[in-house]
Amino acid sequence: MDYVATLIAGPSLEPGALAATVANARDALASLGAEPGAPDVLHDDRAIDLPFADADPDQADSALRRAIGNDPIDVIAQPTADRRKRLLLADLESTIIGQEMLDELAELVGLRDRIADITARAMNGELDFRAALIERVALLKDLPEASLDEVAKRITLHGGAASLLATMREAGAHCVLVSGGFTRFAEPVAATIGFHEIHANVLELGAGKLTGTVREPVRDKDDKLRVLKETAARLQVPLAATLSVGDGANDLPMLLAAGLGVAYHAKPAVRTAARARLDYADLSGLLYAQGFRAAEIITP
Repeated sequence: MDYVATLIAGPSLEPGALAATVANARDALASLGAEPGAPDVLHDDRAIDLPFADADPDQADSALRRAIGNDPIDVIAQPTADRRKRLLLADLESTIIGQEMLDELAELVGLRDRIADITARAMNGELDFRAALIERVALLKDLPEASLDEVAKRITLHGGAASLLATMREAGAHCVLVSGGFTRFAEPVAATIGFHEIHANVLELGAGKLTGTVREPVRDKDDKLRVLKETAARLQVPLAATLSVGDGANDLPMLLAAGLGVAYHAKPAVRTAARARLDYADLSGLLYAQGFRAAEIITP
């Protein structure tokens, strides 16, 4: 079989419901003229592979989503070749962690609603990312440096983040954190769960306060794409063997360029444009998409 569709259950799906969708899913593939193979359970009640041949993966994805309907089940359809990825690029905020850190800082100066609105619009592609970042940081001028440590205590990892890193590292993948956010937050997260390297923006400081500026160059969508291509070339990894994940419009170029680019609980514009997405599952869904079985997944 040249292709595989992975059905991944969200946490709210009832036990047994995933297996019950298999017959409808196989019928959906057959309706395309595809030849569906035998289902392969990766993790009971959480992930099932459906191999198939003779159908376009994008068409298979659409047909399977129609067959599933409103059930909280994600679908990722892709070629079986290069399925296990050797390079991971992950966004930080609202992807690996649950927060947007500029929004958290804005709360300290009573500007959370104003800055969060700019953040949301930029992440949905309605505003230029670079201009929006500069505007938001300027509003935080003179905030004490100690505030960075204060809001860092609010950081929470998204479910499956630690397992994603531990399992991919064990399998030999190189893991890179690429953020339009800031090194002050990216560095401790990277150290905690094991990213090999980070690329993020640097907040300028002076006299123990934020200056309201960001050090050049600003890490934007073009920079994320550059990091993907240059890191893959440096490590001699073909783009087909790369995985990228993110939630915002500034992630789209790297999502579209990677062998598997996944929009994770993403903004509407990103969900629409990305070729693959996870709307329900946590980050462990990226492991099932690569064919990892429950026994192979590391829980730190």
